[in-house]
Amino acid sequence: MTEITLDSRASDILAGVEQLLWIDGRAVEAATGEWREVRNPSRRGEVIARVPAAGPEDVDRAVAAARTAFGEWRSVHFTERAKALLAIAADIEAEAEKFARLTALDTGNALRTQARPEVATLVSLFRYFAGVAGESKGVTLPAGDQQLQYTRREPLGVVACILPWNSPLMIAAFKVPAALAAGNTVILKAADDAPLTIQYLAQVCQRHVPAGVVNSLTGRGSVIGNALSTHPGVDKVSFTGSTEVGRGVAAKASERLAHLSLELGGKNPSIVFPDAIEDEGILDGLMLSSRFARQGQSCTAGSRLFLHEDIYDEMLDKLAARLGAMVVGDPLDEASDMGAVINQSQFDQISGYLEEGRNHPDLTTVLGGNVPADGPLTEGFYHVPTIFGGARNDFRLSQEEIFGPVLVAIKWKDVDEVVKMANDSHYGLAAYVWTHDLDNALNTAHRIESGWVQVNQGGGQVVGQSYGGYKQSGMGREASLEGMLEGFTQIKQVNVRLRG
Repeated sequence: MTEITLDSRASDILAGVEQLLWIDGRAVEAATGEWREVRNPSRRGEVIARVPAAGPEDVDRAVAAARTAFGEWRSVHFTERAKALLAIAADIEAEAEKFARLTALDTGNALRTQARPEVATLVSLFRYFAGVAGESKGVTLPAGDQQLQYTRREPLGVVACILPWNSPLMIAAFKVPAALAAGNTVILKAADDAPLTIQYLAQVCQRHVPAGVVNSLTGRGSVIGNALSTHPGVDKVSFTGSTEVGRGVAAKASERLAHLSLELGGKNPSIVFPDAIEDEGILDGLMLSSRFARQGQSCTAGSRLFLHEDIYDEMLDKLAARLGAMVVGDPLDEASDMGAVINQSQFDQISGYLEEGRNHPDLTTVLGGNVPADGPLTEGFYHVPTIFGGARNDFRLSQEEIFGPVLVAIKWKDVDEVVKMANDSHYGLAAYVWTHDLDNALNTAHRIESGWVQVNQGGGQVVGQSYGGYKQSGMGREASLEGMLEGFTQIKQVNVRLRG
């Protein structure tokens, strides 16, 4: 391989990070002998690392290792699995700053506003699932003195976790500790554009679990994802990513009736009632729900902003002032509120939406709208916060998931009207309702067709609370005990006739 020349920051961050596959407890090269480049979003795709380009043979090796390890891992007392998860959490916490800086380098997410909170969520979910590991249990059924009837909750087996590039550690946190706590073994498929944090997570896990319990692969999703989805030795595929790719994964896994969970896209409504303008925290909440601190690269971004006509202009002006004050810049700079989008393709796609918004006869550019043309932001894949006003719900920018820092503001007058517009989408992942009228808050939350609704707050997923989508935003639930039981175990009924 050609030597990579790194700046001192990148070299320090990558020190000690094994840039190989993890199969059966060992760091190994791909059987293909091929490598893929990892590029820095904040430096216009500068190469920062090379990772193995795994192929189907490597998938076979990982599946064989995971299947071999499964028998022992499922059989140990749940307290041993809990100890392992707690030890992993402790190691991640001890190296939290390294994980955060690696996240910022790998994904372009700002260190202070996104990368550090993502690592904290990872630690919390490992600890949470360690605490509920003993809840994977069955029940005894009353059947009379001549019968012993009971159920067992048993792990599924080998779980393939196919991860996205936008928040890889947080998404891994939804899947890996739950699967391990229930007694499964896992194979991680790191995102092609942001594999380094996942490889380092797998590296840390090796210290505390038997060989083969946690395996991790890098390489093209079309190759590795397909091989994992179709492999007869993979008992479940847990996928997070776009709805389009998710359909393909589901089609392949369904052909062999594998267990499946999908966390897919969203075009999420954020509904603001007139009284919400009196709330001092409304702007902070809307900034959080916009996910601009993650460059809008979030499936839970409240990107359709429904403002009541009585407060439309005032709220839009206030929000534009707050979002416009965000500092966009180097993800590793403490001053940055918002970093870089992941790659050239995503940058160009967002640029296309901006051009359409600027040229649309009915839309007004309230904030941003242009691609940075000069200065430091041209050195990376940077976009600035953008708000388009005057939108209707049937506009393309109101219906498609832009996955960038772009809000479309839509005026509404009647509650039935705004609920109808909110539900007029093939997505149904998240929603936000802003009002202190209890009837409006709960009635609206109950009528919205989304799997996850927040009222008067815009933060992220909460440890221990179920998270997942309706409609084409996916199937299955994560981040909770219910998600662990439904997603990573199966029930066996046992009936025994006793001799009197």
